[in-house]
Amino acid sequence: MDQKPRFVISASEAESMAQSIGTTLPNLLPSLVKPSQSLARPPISNFSVSAVGLGVSGRIFIGVNLEFPGLPLHHTVHAEQFLLTNLSLNAEPLLLSFAVSAAPCGHCRQFLQELPSAPDIKILITSHDTPLFTPLSHFLPHHFGPHDLLPKGAPLLLEPRHNNLSLLPHTHHQNFEFLHKGVNGYATNPDPKLKVESFEDATSIGINGYARNSNAELKLEALEAANKSHAPYSGSPSGVALLDCEGNIYKGSYLESAAYNPSLGPVQAALVAFVAGGGGGYDQIVEAVLVEKDGAVVKQEQTARLLLNSISPKCHFTAFLCSSGPD
Repeated sequence: MDQKPRFVISASEAESMAQSIGTTLPNLLPSLVKPSQSLARPPISNFSVSAVGLGVSGRIFIGVNLEFPGLPLHHTVHAEQFLLTNLSLNAEPLLLSFAVSAAPCGHCRQFLQELPSAPDIKILITSHDTPLFTPLSHFLPHHFGPHDLLPKGAPLLLEPRHNNLSLLPHTHHQNFEFLHKGVNGYATNPDPKLKVESFEDATSIGINGYARNSNAELKLEALEAANKSHAPYSGSPSGVALLDCEGNIYKGSYLESAAYNPSLGPVQAALVAFVAGGGGGYDQIVEAVLVEKDGAVVKQEQTARLLLNSISPKCHFTAFLCSSGPD
């Protein structure tokens, strides 16, 4: 049986790997970049990028670029964004350094500004003739970031946060249309005759016997992701939970940038979790739930539908609204 690729290396294993070749943990990172490039999914550019980072815990994290055929290029996940999302998914509080196969683009240099101590993060570009670790402040000397927009002490990306969100009752945005003859019995094609009032009323069994009323669990997982969402600029936190055909759940939080455009959507973040968790083809994703804030100025539903319909047309998608509770 093929072993699933790993996107996180434990602190003890990382230390053992470094000792075995007589080097330090930071200097181990460049040796992992090239092997990690094979994990990238760039069907449009065919240009694989890998970023391998060291967290303050001593763990090593891997990020790669993801592209989605048929979609606008702004849906792409850059390797550095994958890396930071991977840290966030694994509760790693600080990125110390990383090695990357190609120089970070301006988009990623800006996205990295969301991190605590961003100017001090050390970056090594393995494609350079004389690769050396250089602080991020060298790559983006005149930076614009959270300190320009947020009050002092506001939590930054990777720092603990809870957005104090709760679900609103009866706010789903989906017709809950169930279909016939799906993959292994999973419903796939709209049939208006099969509409139900709420997903929780459904009792049909999905792929590999996984209950279709799993929507209730996905809704709570998406809410948890929304509560961890880093969206201090728009005040529009959101989260997505995905279910694959084996019953595995993957979730991702919307992550904003002070420059707005480099922000990473919740579906992309959940897809990072899917890929990092050993997920195969995107068509294995059979259900998705989005939770976003009622009245948000940044709405994710339509772009989430577009992305998921493009990469997994048989995926059942539902959106729910939430609101902020009292402080």
